[in-house]
Amino acid sequence: MNEYFSAINLSKLKDANTLNLCQNIQTTLISTPINSQTITTTFIHQGSSGIPILLLHGFESSLLEFRLLIPLLAAKNEIWAVDLLGFGFTERLKNISYSPSTIKTHLYHFWKKQINQPVILVGASMGGATAIDFTLNYPDSVHQLVLINSVGYSGSFPQGRFLFPPFDYWAVEYWRQRKLQALLFGEIFGNLTAAEITSLQCTCLHLDMPNWHEATISFTKSGGYSEIAPRIKEISKPTLILWGEKDETFPITDAYKFQRDIPQSRLIWLKCGHNPQLEQAELVADSLIE
Repeated sequence: MNEYFSAINLSKLKDANTLNLCQNIQTTLISTPINSQTITTTFIHQGSSGIPILLLHGFESSLLEFRLLIPLLAAKNEIWAVDLLGFGFTERLKNISYSPSTIKTHLYHFWKKQINQPVILVGASMGGATAIDFTLNYPDSVHQLVLINSVGYSGSFPQGRFLFPPFDYWAVEYWRQRKLQALLFGEIFGNLTAAEITSLQCTCLHLDMPNWHEATISFTKSGGYSEIAPRIKEISKPTLILWGEKDETFPITDAYKFQRDIPQSRLIWLKCGHNPQLEQAELVADSLIE
């Protein structure tokens, strides 16, 4: 990491693989029509073979959620992972809207500058909805689509539009404190595995980024991807659906809905929960490579 990450404290990270991935995070300045300022955007690029695979993380997460998957894929493929606008370690500018529309626009300009060829687009959880939105609006940028326990039929928050000060701040601060307290209690009482501690540490790292509250409030009040479900039937790209059969975040019936509504789709069940990219990284990698 360079000086851009001076606000991030890596001292508590003990997992060698995660630390190594952090050291390989790069930044690039992305110009977009969203704002006259460029946006410092964080990403990882590894491998050089085959069709590029672009990984999109979930809500209030970062590219670090793919820390187990990236090394497995990069051995045989060119891999990109990017922090979406308003999330992870990507710069959060003041006075702009953070919404599906601006996320999609920023992602396109990142793709155009850094990759500029059709990708296998992989979206996990909220990243799945971002991938759907991107595929529908920029079909020439996408070769194939992969959805991992994806937002689409569930997982949005249309009620976020009705939050107003100070309740909007309290809502996102409550979310922040839940993460921090879970990590604190896990470290104090030792009731979590080393892998669980690492996961919590990774999800807390970006909470110290400047303007975190403002960007998270803005996205929450946009309603998220609550309007994307009717458009899922328009997807024309070959689509792989990976779903943890023990998912307690979204109903497993959502997986069948994706399979029903996307014409060229295949559904694979995995024996895990909501985060197959962490719980079953080798199986996910095998499915993508296949």
